[in-house]
Amino acid sequence: MTNAERLQMEITGINLTTAEIEVYLSENCLSATDTYDANNKQNTIAIYETALAVLESIANNPEYMKTRKFDDMTIDKFAENLQNRIDQLERKIRKMKSDIVSDSRSNFFMLFRE
Repeated sequence: MTNAERLQMEITGINLTTAEIEVYLSENCLSATDTYDANNKQNTIAIYETALAVLESIANNPEYMKTRKFDDMTIDKFAENLQNRIDQLERKIRKMKSDIVSDSRSNFFMLFRE
């Protein structure tokens, strides 16, 4: 699976062109054609950050923030649900980054005095 395919999994339902996907990925130091490595936490964080950037781009479009009525169905709260998803991704990314930092630190320290 490539990074582009993994990003598509994360943003299912959002249609982007190949060029747009490549731009979003390159902004987060990823190549669309590179193989996605699920064991590499930095790679996973970069995918989530890319998905976050896509969602934030959608949130910047005021056209999506309107309440719409189709036949017998009303679509509202899109902006609220989108913001909730953005918040979830931000928390997930922060947690993953803090886990990486805490994994690299040891549970003890040494104090030396000369």
